[in-house]
Amino acid sequence: MHPLELLGFCPKCGSSRFAVNSEKSRKCDNCGFEFFMNPAAAVVAFIANSRGELLVQKRRLEPAKGMLDLPGGFADAQETAEESVAREVLEETSLEVTSARYLFSMPNVYRYSGIDLNTLDLFFECEVKDTDVLKAGDDAAECLWMPMDDIHTELFGLRSVRHGLKEYMSRKENSKT
Repeated sequence: MHPLELLGFCPKCGSSRFAVNSEKSRKCDNCGFEFFMNPAAAVVAFIANSRGELLVQKRRLEPAKGMLDLPGGFADAQETAEESVAREVLEETSLEVTSARYLFSMPNVYRYSGIDLNTLDLFFECEVKDTDVLKAGDDAAECLWMPMDDIHTELFGLRSVRHGLKEYMSRKENSKT
């Protein structure tokens, strides 16, 4: 279901004359207010340890419960993308991010409670203070270090993470040559 389908009344004046205006907006025929459904910002972290293994986690919650994932989540209001990735990594892994380098972004559709939410996923390569304090938290059921050669993207539950991993591994491979 598209999120705009949930909006039957104008949030400004309460009119029921709140009609679809485009693929991403509704407009009130009564007061003229137009509501846009823009993508939410989400962040994803690539974190490697001193052995070159990538930090992955098992998802504790739906969507894709039990499948592999990378640390990350939705940005909060009034938060930079770098602050978001540091907060999400800390919540899910107990690791403190010391640097976050932006790599690339990908559009995504994140299905939550039967609603298709459009997101813009921002991928970062992060360094952390101390990998010894690693502990799963928040929506991570388990955290583990995985050698890059053992990464199989089909085991990751979210489409954008699978595509992001392919891009990341391709860039790593190309940087070796």
